Amino acid sequence: MMIKFILNGKEVTSTAKGNERLLDVLRNEFALTGVKCGCKEGECGACSIILDGRLVNSCMVAMGHVAGSNVMTIEGYCETERFAVLDKAYAAVSAVQCGFCIPGMMLASESILAKNPNPTEAEIRVGISGNLCRCTGYNAIVEAIGIAAKEGKGLW
Repeated sequence: MMIKFILNGKEVTSTAKGNERLLDVLRNEFALTGVKCGCKEGECGACSIILDGRLVNSCMVAMGHVAGSNVMTIEGYCETERFAVLDKAYAAVSAVQCGFCIPGMMLASESILAKNPNPTEAEIRVGISGNLCRCTGYNAIVEAIGIAAKEGKGLW
């Protein structure tokens, strides 16, 4: 089976079976290791990607559902101006510790700001609630997203 889709802005073809997890295909076939395998149950957000404009856990997506879709991983997002604003904000408040959750957390941040470029703290906390972090206690991450919203006015 050949599955065609857009991956980080480029059309790609995968030979994966329709029931294979997108997470595994991204990591193994395309060597995109920013997509982390945390829980394999859609609970931790470490494997978050943006699929057709929506934040999803790639461990819960079968390749058969990816045909014709647009997939963005952290590797593709790193090439954007929006990422640069978030990256600077995360660094400014030391929002990164071990880093395991950060690829998914950055994509969750993008998803929040894409929907609402001026979110409240409560909206940010709800927006990242599907992404677990064992190190930071979330406060610095919430602050970073708020800073990015102010610094990136007009980008989102």
